Amino acid sequence: MDQKIQMLLATVRKLIRRSALPNLANLLKKTHPADIAHLFRYLDINEQRTLFHLIDDSDVAAEVLSEIEHSSSAQLLAQIDKDTIVEVLQAMPYDDSVDIIQNMPEELAEEILSSMHDDESEEIEQLMLYREDSAGGIMSTEFFCLNQDLSVQQAIAALQEAEDAEMVFYVYVVDDERHLIGVLSLRQLLTVPPQRLLRDIVDTEGLISVRVDTDQEEVAQLVAKYNILAIPVVDDQNHLLGIVTVDDVIDVMRQEATEDFYKMAGASEEELLYGFKSFKIARLRLPWLITNLFGGVITGYLMWLFRMTLEQIIALVSFVPVITGMGGNVGGQSATIVVRGFATGRIDFSTLRKVFFKELRVGIIMGLVCGLVVGLVAVLWHGNIYLGLVVAVAMATAMTVAATTGVLAPTFFKRIGVDPAIASSPFVQTANDITGILIYFSTATLFLDKLSS
Repeated sequence: MDQKIQMLLATVRKLIRRSALPNLANLLKKTHPADIAHLFRYLDINEQRTLFHLIDDSDVAAEVLSEIEHSSSAQLLAQIDKDTIVEVLQAMPYDDSVDIIQNMPEELAEEILSSMHDDESEEIEQLMLYREDSAGGIMSTEFFCLNQDLSVQQAIAALQEAEDAEMVFYVYVVDDERHLIGVLSLRQLLTVPPQRLLRDIVDTEGLISVRVDTDQEEVAQLVAKYNILAIPVVDDQNHLLGIVTVDDVIDVMRQEATEDFYKMAGASEEELLYGFKSFKIARLRLPWLITNLFGGVITGYLMWLFRMTLEQIIALVSFVPVITGMGGNVGGQSATIVVRGFATGRIDFSTLRKVFFKELRVGIIMGLVCGLVVGLVAVLWHGNIYLGLVVAVAMATAMTVAATTGVLAPTFFKRIGVDPAIASSPFVQTANDITGILIYFSTATLFLDKLSS
């Protein structure tokens, strides 16, 4: 938390404790909506409700709610009267209203929709038909488009009267049936003779659009790849339905990255919804921990199978945590790189061969270096050169195998349609523990005569 927000939070809490609501209302009027929204994550539900009721401008209230997590916004709105909810939601862009309504209890959501103006409720209900994580689910229907038969002069006049459009950095050009023809930048529009028709100057070659059912992650990748501020959304017949703006894309990227990190940690973003409900949070985390638990049991069983080797060379126990730990680290690093590569589009099945051999080479280099270091430690510690050789060879092999496992596991899950972010981490950790122990004790068994002499 930066110093500005820290001071603002302390002031807000002090004014709430003293019930100095008029002073607090004046403070909120001077505070940017984004800063007000930032405060909400540090306040409990009662403090949030007090703060929200003091925002007397519905447009400001709508902007604040748009900046908060949609689940938190829905939870807050459920605490206030229905008329206020309707007023605030009607002041918001439709795509944000949809996200909040979808997080409300079904009964309340239906009441809100029935209380809205007919045209607004129809627009919102139409957007709710699309998947939440699709282009249709995040698009804005308040955009600016013009007919191709208009002149440049008429287009500029129409732009000057535009009020409700979310973003007028681009002018989308359509035909009489609202098929998307092309796109114009404002610069293009202002640098051509006023009598020319839009159809004659519109850019059709450089037009980038997405279908309404395109995954939001793919939409974000296209916006980032082509450095555009908005991307049009069309249906199967190429009718222009809406646009996805860069601010929505930033939200998507943050959401997808957060989701991937939660999954790779064996947790879930749902935990945020449960707050401090320990049993529900434990239920979400347990499946992945149990996966690792069974992996640990298998690892223990393998050590039991090699008990004769251990009984003869007890010094081998010293390096079990090192072998399994380093293998897990290397595998986790490779898996993270591949999962993130799939998520951002930097890695796909066509580039996978290069990625595999790159990680293989990296694994070999790191394995040789770490193997030599730990082998030298084994010799100096236990005074047995063959023990050092066993530990060095096992370490180098285990780390190389771990690096390749970190590539192959996410690829396998991606190929069979399972989210690699959620499945790779426990699988890679377990697989590397098992292979590390197998490699270590198999190598030790091969050199058993030398070790015991």
